[in-house]
Amino acid sequence: VPLPAALTAEEMPPIPLALAGDVRPYLEARGAGFAGWDPNTRAVLINTRFANTSQLHRVAQPMGARTQLSFEAETVRGSYAPETGDIIVVSKDRGGDEYFQLHTLRDGRLTLLTDGASRNQINAWSPDGSLIGFSSTRRNGVDSDLYVMNPRDPASARVVWESKGGGWAIAAFSRDNRTAYVADYRSVEDVDLYRLDLATGAMTPIGDPKARVSYSGLEVASDGTLWVTTDRDSDFQRLGRLDPATGAFTPVTTERWDVDGFAISDDGRTIAYEVNEAGSDRMRLLDVATGKITRVDALPAGQISGLSFAPWGEIGFSFSSAKSASDVWSLDPATMELTRWTQSETGGLDPQVNVEPRILTTRSFDGLEVSGLLYLPDPAKFPGKRPLIVDVHGGPEGQSTAGFMGADNYYLNELGVGIFFPNVRGSTGYGKRFVSLDNGPFRREDSVKDMAALIDAVAADPAVDPEKIGLTGGSYGGYMCYAAAVQLKDKLTATTCIVAISNFVSFLENTNPYRQDLRRVEYGDERDPKQRAKLIEISPLTRVGEISKPMFVITGANDPRVPKSEADQMVAAIRAKGGEAWHLVAADEGHGFRKKANADYAFLAQLMFWKKYLLGE
Repeated sequence: VPLPAALTAEEMPPIPLALAGDVRPYLEARGAGFAGWDPNTRAVLINTRFANTSQLHRVAQPMGARTQLSFEAETVRGSYAPETGDIIVVSKDRGGDEYFQLHTLRDGRLTLLTDGASRNQINAWSPDGSLIGFSSTRRNGVDSDLYVMNPRDPASARVVWESKGGGWAIAAFSRDNRTAYVADYRSVEDVDLYRLDLATGAMTPIGDPKARVSYSGLEVASDGTLWVTTDRDSDFQRLGRLDPATGAFTPVTTERWDVDGFAISDDGRTIAYEVNEAGSDRMRLLDVATGKITRVDALPAGQISGLSFAPWGEIGFSFSSAKSASDVWSLDPATMELTRWTQSETGGLDPQVNVEPRILTTRSFDGLEVSGLLYLPDPAKFPGKRPLIVDVHGGPEGQSTAGFMGADNYYLNELGVGIFFPNVRGSTGYGKRFVSLDNGPFRREDSVKDMAALIDAVAADPAVDPEKIGLTGGSYGGYMCYAAAVQLKDKLTATTCIVAISNFVSFLENTNPYRQDLRRVEYGDERDPKQRAKLIEISPLTRVGEISKPMFVITGANDPRVPKSEADQMVAAIRAKGGEAWHLVAADEGHGFRKKANADYAFLAQLMFWKKYLLGE
């Protein structure tokens, strides 16, 4: 298989064409994501990939043709202006560097709206579509200042708030466009809300900024009511009303899990929201006047995202499950009729043969209950004990959820290899106490102990071969991968660590400046001598001499979050001590591989690694 031009492969064997041919159908699955409604024609805007990167497409009617609108070498995401629908604003970076620029999209061409150099992020549209709010590091390269702009006139862009830190964003606008509601993300457990007077620049806190409360969503209804999701006075995120003057919160849901996202109809009468039930999403409809909640049970267990009401009342969203790639759907809340707008290809394979996960639960070293999603191959086709790959999510403020497995279905359906996705302490979805249990350097390795307990539990499953367990992870999951290679090597045959943190001190010193303070809240402050000493102690690079099993390291050269230097120093240290370390580097990628040619080669390379060190071929 030819090595893509942007990739560098070190100490890796060539990939046979026959293997690529065998895997090919699994690499050709694609998905579609809901990106919004065209208010003028009732078409939907979607993200999908037909070439090397995901681009914007328009679908005029359910199951209609996907008409491509953007044609860029990099991934493009964006949306129509609400109400007017006369303009599409998109964002795009370069080679995964995450220095996003804003553009308008018309006739297949992009027109630059921002300065071309700073980091810019789309925040929110005004309800009438006349303004867009965005954050930008234009002033000093570090702080995310807040801007508003009429995207039809780039010269209208103006700073409305000079921020301190990288977590600021405009969450919503008032109906009269005089007020912006602002969120300051300090950590997953601490998000402060404010009212910003767009004429005077006066910023007024909503509630007490000193309180440790998280808000994960905010929308303004047609009558001016603020609706939010928050964990205030609860272990889980609830949906309710927020008084902007007093900060008083009135919940309207009593779910036993997090409310992860919601949308309000234009008339303010209906709210659609999603509930994260142990990694599977369920939709609910709230009648605002009566408080009645209706369950939407026609969808199987899976992942729901992008909820958005059309002006005529239809709800658009993305949905995926083990047996369905991500596709665009809509729901008529009046009739409860579901409509499928896209049916993404799965390489000619029948997705109905894909296996569903089951939840595996155990107790960790301190009695904490931890769990994960276990996918096991069909026992009729693959009898006996089977090899297993443990796949650790990033974040750590993230969660492994039950969705479409894509190319990973090759392991399950063709090789008979199981996959286990652990959710250790620090994961979201299990309450604010659970997500806080790994904070700081002195509790960081408790999550590694959770992973050990979960590996022991899954190894005891009668369908799993405890002598053939490998582990992989990306970003923070990559740190967990390095840590497992050191501390859990007796339980594993090999590891594949992707865009991974090898030394917390060098990571915190070299991650993009806008992220440094945000990450110090989670991992610890390397400027404090005691914390620095502990961060060095728990860093996998410190104990690299204890790594005795083969490792595969995958890196994006433009990664602004976990710099390439984190991988370089780990690979060099392993090789210096006589260990085996494959290394794959992409010159045109950042925090993960997004381009199909690169991602395909990386998948095949990992498959080669696992065939050798997990399956013994």
